[in-house]
Amino acid sequence: MIAQTMLSWWAATAVFFSRGVAIHFNPSEGGAECALRLDGPGRSSGFDFHTNTLRGGPFGRGGNGACITYDAVNQAYLEARKRIQVASPTGNWKAHEIASVGELLLDISIQLAKHYGLSYEEVEKGLPLIDTSKTLIREVCPPYLANVECRPGKYRRPDGLCNNLKHPTWGAKNTPFTRLLGPLFSDGMTAPRISVKGQQLPMSRIVSRTMHPDEGYHEHAGTVMIVAWGQFMDHDFTLTATPLDPLNKNEPEECCNRPPHLKNPYCFEIPVPDDDYFYRKYNVKCQDFVRAFPAVRPGCRLGSRTPFNTLTGVIDANTVYGVSDEFSRHLRSGYGGLMRMNPVFTEYGLKDLLPLKLDIPDEGCTRTNRSQYCFDAGEIRVNEQLVLTCMHTLWAREHNRVAHSLQQINPHWDDETLFQESRRIVIAQIQHITYNEFLPILLGKEVMDKFGLLLTKEGYWDGYNPEVNPNVIDAFSAAAFRFGHTLLPTAVERWSKAHKFIASKRLSDLIRRPYDLYRAGVLDEYFMGLMN
Repeated sequence: MIAQTMLSWWAATAVFFSRGVAIHFNPSEGGAECALRLDGPGRSSGFDFHTNTLRGGPFGRGGNGACITYDAVNQAYLEARKRIQVASPTGNWKAHEIASVGELLLDISIQLAKHYGLSYEEVEKGLPLIDTSKTLIREVCPPYLANVECRPGKYRRPDGLCNNLKHPTWGAKNTPFTRLLGPLFSDGMTAPRISVKGQQLPMSRIVSRTMHPDEGYHEHAGTVMIVAWGQFMDHDFTLTATPLDPLNKNEPEECCNRPPHLKNPYCFEIPVPDDDYFYRKYNVKCQDFVRAFPAVRPGCRLGSRTPFNTLTGVIDANTVYGVSDEFSRHLRSGYGGLMRMNPVFTEYGLKDLLPLKLDIPDEGCTRTNRSQYCFDAGEIRVNEQLVLTCMHTLWAREHNRVAHSLQQINPHWDDETLFQESRRIVIAQIQHITYNEFLPILLGKEVMDKFGLLLTKEGYWDGYNPEVNPNVIDAFSAAAFRFGHTLLPTAVERWSKAHKFIASKRLSDLIRRPYDLYRAGVLDEYFMGLMN
């Protein structure tokens, strides 16, 4: 058994070199101590995996009093390091760097699950209980997940850390989505799920076209502003970490047209049936799709695969300000608490546009010539479609309007104070619009009232529950909120201030092409179109 064979090996301090990295371990810090006790006769799983490769470990399913030791975790760690190159950045952690640690933790979890023959419940509820700070895993654990120090501060951090002093990582960027139900991986750990009969699931495209046929119905009770606000909100708190195309970093990695030896290991492309009523017209047989990066749980805890969110889980206007101090400074002018803007319409007496995206200009932008530029904002998808760009522009302008007003009232405030106080007000405005106007249309007042979502008619709500985890639910991000896609119009209209129709453009012609906004007055016309 791992625990017994490792005791003599760890009798002295071990030094392991993995790809040039020296790792030191003092056996007194963990050793043969039990990290997780697998108690109880007749350990069993509540889910019967037909192809579960985790079965058949030396302890079997009926092991009584078996123990996963810290030595066992350390050995699994060393084995995993032989296969996986782990990033160790000194500054902000990027998604692919976090994923390298996530892959390592997943590998360790798989090793332990196979060896000990862990049940479904032990994988999902037991492995995360192991204190990995007592193991070699601490050497690679990202600092923001290992030991967060929350310093007193008046303003919320852009990365979402320390919003909750009791649970500092809750709601922070680069943390796992939460789940309503446990996952049902076909191998109990990471392999895509299969049917209850152990067969492959039906093609997702067949399920999609069967269950959700496009009937072309338009709900006239609401305006297109519902869709616009919904997407703006979605981009405030959900962006699943996935491999991105090395050239156009706003696109998923290409999978369909690459030979197997050149495919990204995260590729999980979607086959299209030959008789598909739509795609057969274009001879499309495959849709690019990549799996999400594996997350690193707070404290670098072990467990099955789970995705993570690169944005904060709370409504905090990171669409305007970004999710890091570094990027927030990039967006600021450095004086008067203002955001950088592009004063292209000064001669017409019109308001500014967003600044040009000069850094990696092709990222998320379709440029027909080198002199053409998209826009820069707090969220990378700002140029995804023109209406979204309009929303970003509106709120950057609103921040500067608030900052100018505060400076007139408080001329002694410096740039930082003006910026942070303006940011607080803008965040509150966005939250209020969402709960007071958007959600009642979406859910109805009965549902709002049932779940305590209606705002107070007077005064302010000062309740706070530190046990509520604001991390976004995976099922919401991946499925529920996607209902908004069914509301998208075929064309986006421009209307005058007198509520007269001017013109329209196909939405498909405005994707990653926000160039209409460089024409004076057009942004206002698009907003009038959203409200008509």
